[in-house]
Amino acid sequence: MDFEQGTGPVRHLDQGEWLARFADRILVVCPGCGGRADVAERPGLPALRYYSELLFRPRRLTCAACGANAEWKAAVRDGGLVAAQLGGTEDPFFLRPLWLQTRCASRVLWAYNGEHVDALAAYVAATLREGGTGFTRAMFPRLPRWMKESRHRAEVLAGLERLRALAERTAPADRSDAAHERGDRPRPYGARYYRGGPY
Repeated sequence: MDFEQGTGPVRHLDQGEWLARFADRILVVCPGCGGRADVAERPGLPALRYYSELLFRPRRLTCAACGANAEWKAAVRDGGLVAAQLGGTEDPFFLRPLWLQTRCASRVLWAYNGEHVDALAAYVAATLREGGTGFTRAMFPRLPRWMKESRHRAEVLAGLERLRALAERTAPADRSDAAHERGDRPRPYGARYYRGGPY
């Protein structure tokens, strides 16, 4: 077991955060210029009550370099808003390739934004991972096995460092060769948002 400066194992306590926690701002490949664009909540919306609301709230895609922009609104079905589907290498709103992607351990490592990268790095670096109980949508237990294995720890941490550096870049030439359209959206789980809250 690895130890931190002789003081014991590097610990990580899973507090049940789920992927929606990091969906407030998503870095994507711009449909106009191929540089970095931002997908964020439309300005002027009321404060969030729950992170799950991020899957339903109107979004705007904007590119500071070329001026490309687009709007997204949740579809309505059976009287409820249809949730965006998180996961995979495309953003769940405009289905654009994520800007933060890199090849790692013969797979593709991805993240939504710098905060997501930091959370993944804290988990991967830990040699003692403590899980909470009762978290049905927790992100860390759902990570692919290869990201959790100690034999891939150094490689995954190096990949996360590449993503961290990529988050600071915006030019089309900076785009990762892994960031292209693959159509690998996750299977829908049919979440709806009704007046009383998400179900």
